[in-house]
Amino acid sequence: MNLNQLEILHLLQETGYNLTKVAEKMNIVQSAVSRQLLMLEDEIGTPLFERHGKRLLGPTPLGVRILEEVTSVNQAKRNIRALADDFLDNRNGTLHIATTHTQAKYFLPTPISKFREKYPGIKIYIEQSSPGNLINFLHQHKADIAICTEKMDEDEKLVIKPCYQWYHIAVVLKNHPLIGENITLERLATYPILTYSRGFTGRSNIERAFDEEGIYLDITLAAADSDVIKTYVRLGFGVGIIAGTSYEPDIDSDLVALDLAHLISPSTTKFAYLKQSYLPSFTRYFIEQLQSSSRQTSSSFESTKSNGIFSPAKAGLLN
Repeated sequence: MNLNQLEILHLLQETGYNLTKVAEKMNIVQSAVSRQLLMLEDEIGTPLFERHGKRLLGPTPLGVRILEEVTSVNQAKRNIRALADDFLDNRNGTLHIATTHTQAKYFLPTPISKFREKYPGIKIYIEQSSPGNLINFLHQHKADIAICTEKMDEDEKLVIKPCYQWYHIAVVLKNHPLIGENITLERLATYPILTYSRGFTGRSNIERAFDEEGIYLDITLAAADSDVIKTYVRLGFGVGIIAGTSYEPDIDSDLVALDLAHLISPSTTKFAYLKQSYLPSFTRYFIEQLQSSSRQTSSSFESTKSNGIFSPAKAGLLN
């Protein structure tokens, strides 16, 4: 057994057991990959993969267990490289962040700006995707940190920590009848609702609030992007329900933001990283900035209402 064979097993997991793609990644011919794999299976004494002709269908039960160990070995290699770079105080690394559009646009600018001041040589890559994909990016080593609100379920391989708490608001045109009213879920439900797609930005909390009251939620437009929702509110499609952090006073001055904190329970944005990963000092510093910005953002929402009107200035969102 040698490191090349273990690398082949690792790449087989990444490529869906595609020998051709493994050969391409290793810059060798496919026959060499197949030969190394057969040599390993001969040494172990049993096949590690189910086959149909020359095509691999998937791992055998023993293959599954061995691939789990290979994953640990590969993680150890990554940790050794990261530990060595950190020991040498390498300030030219890369930070990969997986997140949603809402977090990337409205929450991350402050912690990233502070991070850039201390580590100007570190490259930052932001991978935007749906919450369901973000955890996969961590497991596939395509991201160092994932940040989102939905889909952050318990995962024994991850460290998951709360980031900040926020509330939903309704956005309407300036002449809308809801302005100045004592808003209820029943009253909201009389209008077409524009809000997030399922799995995005606290959509589950919105649905739960209406379901618990037995009220039908008529969502006429769903999108992953707050800006898209606001655009169609401006076109008169209905009432938008978005994250309070998504309301920008200067840009959205043609819209009125109405507080919904008394109707829809707060949502919690979380961040996660692989439990067994070694975190370089610059990654730990970024996490500190996340937590610092989180405390400021959470405290800013303690007082956000003025006669039912959501006040970004009062919430500290103008800073």
